[in-house]
Amino acid sequence: MMLSNELKKSNTKQYFTAIPNKGAGIGHQLANWIAGYWFAEQFRLKFAHCPFSSEKWEAFLGFGENELSLKELLIQQKYKKVRLPLFNENNVNEIHLIKNIIASYANRKVVFVCEQDQFYKDQFGVIEDMKIKFQNAKARKEDRLIFENENFNIALHIRRGDIVVGQENGNSNLQMRWQSNDYFTKVLAQVVKNVKATKPIAIHLFSQGEKEEFSEFKKFKNMHFCLGMSAQDSFLHMVNADLLITSKSSFSYKPALLSNGIKVCPENFWHGYPKSTDWILVNDDGFFNNEILNQVLNIKNDYDF
Repeated sequence: MMLSNELKKSNTKQYFTAIPNKGAGIGHQLANWIAGYWFAEQFRLKFAHCPFSSEKWEAFLGFGENELSLKELLIQQKYKKVRLPLFNENNVNEIHLIKNIIASYANRKVVFVCEQDQFYKDQFGVIEDMKIKFQNAKARKEDRLIFENENFNIALHIRRGDIVVGQENGNSNLQMRWQSNDYFTKVLAQVVKNVKATKPIAIHLFSQGEKEEFSEFKKFKNMHFCLGMSAQDSFLHMVNADLLITSKSSFSYKPALLSNGIKVCPENFWHGYPKSTDWILVNDDGFFNNEILNQVLNIKNDYDF
């Protein structure tokens, strides 16, 4: 994205932000935050932090540490808040309009605020900064993992809860996110048969509900059902897994962005993925692209289930 010379000269006192949707889950709120962080960089503006709706998540993520907040700018530094209209990141005319709005406030103490739920598809554009923020957050001193270092730890996230209700009442928005247990057993079976692991495999299933609802997974050895774990602890374990299998959910997509392990993800998703060998995409039937599978996992182990 190229900016005009006029815009480049005029932004020394200007900030950009997006406000997390307080009525949405943390995955959605993180998407809002990421959009603000990304577009601040694209428009050559400084970033202003807006906290997440939950103090617990705010402290856990630590993304606001060492950042000026919107509140500080408005109250303490007397900045003017200017709301921007929704724009399509791929529409040249709409981007040009946003640039012109920003340029019209040249050399003024302004913080530009995105319209609610401003979309940014390829959220992986801020991966490195997010990883640094998360790993250096004060909350990391309190982290406790149940993973054992002598194992190759696989985290499997299965979205349930609200999505089960949506499946029952015909909510199309939630139905498009539904993935059956059969999908996940297919994916998991391919992973454990092909993963290059020099340690014993341990599988940790993160979801909501009762253990009986996941009886299909009992055939896998060294399976751990993490159904009563807090949202923050589940998120933390997904970040730290050696291999993470995500569902069609922002709640596991965001830990994938923070993970240094292998990520196995549904290719049909509303956000993008990096073109990198540590990201493996799976079709809606639960099958891998064999060329990618062989390239990344490539050595069959003796895991038996």
